[in-house]
Amino acid sequence: MTTALNTQFGINGQLAFREDASGLIVANINNALGSASLCLQGAHLMTWQPRSQTVPVVWLSRDAKLAAGKSIRGGAPVCWPWFGPHATEAGFPGHGFARTVPWRVIESGTEANGATRLTLRLVASDKTRAQWPHDCNVDLTVIVGETLRMEMSTENTGAADFVIGEALHTYLQIGDIGQVSVTGLEGGEYWDKVGGTNKRKQDGAVSFSGEVDRVYINTAAECVIHDDKLRRRIHIAKSGSLSTVVWTPWVEKANKMGDMGQPDGWREMVCVESSNAMENVVKVAAGSKHTLIVEYRAASL
Repeated sequence: MTTALNTQFGINGQLAFREDASGLIVANINNALGSASLCLQGAHLMTWQPRSQTVPVVWLSRDAKLAAGKSIRGGAPVCWPWFGPHATEAGFPGHGFARTVPWRVIESGTEANGATRLTLRLVASDKTRAQWPHDCNVDLTVIVGETLRMEMSTENTGAADFVIGEALHTYLQIGDIGQVSVTGLEGGEYWDKVGGTNKRKQDGAVSFSGEVDRVYINTAAECVIHDDKLRRRIHIAKSGSLSTVVWTPWVEKANKMGDMGQPDGWREMVCVESSNAMENVVKVAAGSKHTLIVEYRAASL
């Protein structure tokens, strides 16, 4: 399979496909601007590091495992077609099925600035149709260079409207969770999911001294992660998204997960997720398309 992929979609010196020991296919991108890796299962971007940075910008747990039907700890899991638990079916997977099912490559290329472009499409099956009986195309385009751009589009090819929740659940690499802050959400409302679900208002920058699990609503703002330990800022700009999720498990929850990179891997990541969740779910009319776009940029101090 990798031979066929490399023949049709490989780009000499930039993009190559390989089979992991797990049997899953991974796309490796390496160009003059940056490098990345992406697992075709789940269209799961695992790593990204621009050439200007000595430390990766997208975090992958050192205990991350690739396995058929399982999500990968770190990177940018695709949450679709719902975010969080399913509204009515407790047996359906949290955050939807997109991150654990096969996707296929449909296009690759090189941008004018030398960045590498790769587009994947979710593969529908009897199992996915049992959970999502709507006709649609779901594509993820990743553009890897000095910046990382991700475009997730949902095209309703059926005759009836449907509603989706979604997120790019991106884990960002930081120096230490106790020494970072996130700006861009000041004054915004959020649902606080730690210890129950309560609506609160953000006062100043977001800082971290314990578990944080928040869904900021009605915000299209650019967010910035201020990281004094690594002496950099990570800028997260988005469109087609009105929710931002901020998450850190902290020590107790991280220890229960088992794949966060023991003993302290959780201290080196924070999730700032561009999403459409809770009251910001999206109605996709029949014959129309919705696209969520996020661009990540790192700037050294």
